[in-house]
Amino acid sequence: MNDIRDNSHGTPPSRNFRLDKHNAKLAGVCAGIGNYFNIDPLLVRIGFVVALLLGFGTPVLIYAAIALIAD
Repeated sequence: MNDIRDNSHGTPPSRNFRLDKHNAKLAGVCAGIGNYFNIDPLLVRIGFVVALLLGFGTPVLIYAAIALIAD
């Protein structure tokens, strides 16, 4: 049976948002969001690309702000 505390690192999930530099492509923002909401980071990355195409650059500023503010 799957334990709700199981994840790829074997540690209990944290309710604090943290950048995931282990699974990062740039700064770890999408991977951190994926870990926080317990979804695949690839889905978050795809959502970011779609938002980037529809948002005319605003998602880049949001991504940069999260990367600077989060640990």
